[in-house]
Amino acid sequence: MATATAPVSPSGIVGRARGLGAYRPVGKLMLLAVVAAVLVPLLDARWASGSWPHALTVDLTEPLGRTSDWIIDNRDSHPLFLYFFGYVSNAVVLSVRAVYLVLLAAGWAGVTAVAAAVAWRTAGLRLALGTAAAFLACGLLGMWVPTMQTLALMVVAVLVSVVLGVLLGLAAGLSDRTYRALRPVLDTMQVLPAFAYLLPVVLVFGIGVPAAVLATVVYAAPPMARLTALGLRDADTGVMEAVASLGATARQRLLTARLPLARKELLLGLNQTIMMALSMAVIASVIGAGGLGDRVYQALASVDVGAALAAGVPIVLLAIVLDRVTGAAGERLGANAEPKGTHWAYTAVAVVAVAVAARLAGRLDWPGGWVVGIAEPVNHAVDWMTGHLYSGVPYIGGTADWAGHFTTWVLNPVRDGLQGLPWWSVLLIVAALAWLIGTWRTALTAVLAMTAIGVLGVWKPSLDTLSQVLAAVAVTLVLGFAAGVAAARSERVERMLRPVLDVCQTMPQFVYLIPVVALFGIGRAPAVAAAVVYALPAVVRITTQGLRAVDPAALEAARSLGATGRQQLRQVQLPLARPALLLAVNQGVVLVLAVVIIGGLVGGGALGYDVVFGLAQGDLATGLVAGAAIVCLGLMLDRVTQPTERRTKKGA
Repeated sequence: MATATAPVSPSGIVGRARGLGAYRPVGKLMLLAVVAAVLVPLLDARWASGSWPHALTVDLTEPLGRTSDWIIDNRDSHPLFLYFFGYVSNAVVLSVRAVYLVLLAAGWAGVTAVAAAVAWRTAGLRLALGTAAAFLACGLLGMWVPTMQTLALMVVAVLVSVVLGVLLGLAAGLSDRTYRALRPVLDTMQVLPAFAYLLPVVLVFGIGVPAAVLATVVYAAPPMARLTALGLRDADTGVMEAVASLGATARQRLLTARLPLARKELLLGLNQTIMMALSMAVIASVIGAGGLGDRVYQALASVDVGAALAAGVPIVLLAIVLDRVTGAAGERLGANAEPKGTHWAYTAVAVVAVAVAARLAGRLDWPGGWVVGIAEPVNHAVDWMTGHLYSGVPYIGGTADWAGHFTTWVLNPVRDGLQGLPWWSVLLIVAALAWLIGTWRTALTAVLAMTAIGVLGVWKPSLDTLSQVLAAVAVTLVLGFAAGVAAARSERVERMLRPVLDVCQTMPQFVYLIPVVALFGIGRAPAVAAAVVYALPAVVRITTQGLRAVDPAALEAARSLGATGRQQLRQVQLPLARPALLLAVNQGVVLVLAVVIIGGLVGGGALGYDVVFGLAQGDLATGLVAGAAIVCLGLMLDRVTQPTERRTKKGA
């Protein structure tokens, strides 16, 4: 007699699948425990537990020193430098000089009119007025000529970055093999600290504009390449099949289908490239870029916060204007709104008329009587903050007390705990975290990255840097998630936060470094504070965007069942926004790690200090080894904090 079987509901199937999936992490940990039980006694017998064994390190000082000496000895005579690098250097110098002379010839009125006209035709009247006000503010601050110098350098650097990024993106977008080969290269270009590759660039090209432009290109090209590849690889398959069915060649499919479908990603890549290039303005000034970055650097060298802010504000204004204009252009492209040619013609005539009138009136240079000095009041404000907030604040103590408590209760225990662990246990912890969140390939990559740090001989400094990164990421995520949730639930809060986030994201780190040091003193705490300020905007923006992208139908269903706002957030929005939140964590880690070099300038020590020391002393080995260790840390943290595509799909 047959036994009746009760039907299984879809929810029951899902529950059983989740129950089975819950055993996967346990199985992974058990397998890892078995491997550890076999390998750890062998490793401990061969190399005693504790810090990384000296026998497993490789000293790169001698080969890197020989390389540096060879470059210096042959820079003026070897054909590679005379007929390749020399031509590249001359082309960069001539290009920057040509753009700069055009800007000077147009005069302040002509440049402002051109910028406002482009913003008007691209994004509307409101943004055009804002663009004109931004350029006029650069003149009012007495920074017109340095602004034109920076703008000329940025125009050339962005053009080269866009061309290089598009070419790399085309190769990666059209070939899976090329995509896999380019991904680690792009990761290295984006994670390697700028100070680490400034020294090789200076060795080859010397101090000056060519080195600054090429260092900026290395930093700014990866976003363009990544987004170009993303746009090409995510092209609508239905459209591509339709174009192929019409007999179009591969070149025709690229020009008529793939590139038009990827235009929003291409414009976003341009936007990100511009932002990255501008963020390099101050760092590039260290190797002779000039312009606004040099003014900031010189002002901070004399501890003149007001003068540094006067030069830093134009950088922020340029970044905000370019961000808004390119963003509005992307929305216009998405809406297929094309301006009429006659309107562009009228606009061009008006711009030329303004430029000619300014030239005839002899008003090409910004009038000296129109300059407003802000350095003195800013310095007074900084002095007041230092005098009243540094110490002696009733009940809550001063900022110096906060920094001391944070160092004593957070930074020191985390650093001592990491450095006190046996080296093999650190590798096991990394392997477990990476394998739980991804695949065995993810775990292997993370472990190899940490192993490379030990082999390079910088195990303890790397763990010191890791402790600072972990502390900064924790603070960033707490503040970022809280602000992102508030901005996602309130339009007013988002509007209030937006200008603050813009300033934090575009203000050069060197500018707010002095106020941070004035408030928190010298040490690892101000390094963490600077990293938090730099990484916080990205975490807030990604969190806000992820929560707002949740399906409205899911929220409506939750409301219909009587869920409160807090229940909707906890049970609907946060689970559905999990990919965006994980991306926020990943970006927070990467951005915090990018500022670890700045921490080396204010007493952060560890790898950041080694990189800065290598650049200052011309020590290629110290600088590159520390930079490579930072890249390995970034690779490990990326694998530990960002689930692989396969894992995400399985958990969906």
